[in-house]
Amino acid sequence: MKKFILDTAAADTIPLKLVVYLALLAAVVLLLAHAWNTTASPVLQDAEIKAQAESASLSLLSIQGGYARDSADRHSPEGSMCSLTFSLPPSVRYISFGVDPDQECNGNLTDSEWIPENNTLIYQYNNGVKKRMLIDGKPIHFIKGIQDSEGIWVPARAQESSEAPSVLENTAVIIEYPVSGEFLFEMVTRDGIRYTMARF
Repeated sequence: MKKFILDTAAADTIPLKLVVYLALLAAVVLLLAHAWNTTASPVLQDAEIKAQAESASLSLLSIQGGYARDSADRHSPEGSMCSLTFSLPPSVRYISFGVDPDQECNGNLTDSEWIPENNTLIYQYNNGVKKRMLIDGKPIHFIKGIQDSEGIWVPARAQESSEAPSVLENTAVIIEYPVSGEFLFEMVTRDGIRYTMARF
């Protein structure tokens, strides 16, 4: 009596066509997996980035008509706030609010003057491609916030300085890679102008 493991009679009856079909099926599966990673996955990723940017723009728009704290009054209650949550992939270099920091699309944010663009949310990929999202409504003036000596958030330009404040300090709100986490914005006023101030 032959041992079961050494019995190869059944293996000789496997049709050659079945082996060929299985090999072809494996090749098709590998090609589909490669195509998914190179085409479908980036498209889905881009859709997710756009969805997060649209959600952020709606949140920012929702506080524009709310109460704006007087930044000169230390006893003024906090202004209307919104928290933006991002979890953008490593392919996103930065997201900016109200400013285009990379006019040349070369990835260097310090080699040219930053151009203010009110009501605009811009995100740039590592390959230099930039996407803009306009926020409807009245002009939105973004401003960077800093904490004063008492821990109160005030617009950066409100700080006394011997040098004239730069455009970068006044209007630049940028989140550079990694664009991930929660970012708080508050409505404030200074000299009668309403600002959407970054508190991070």
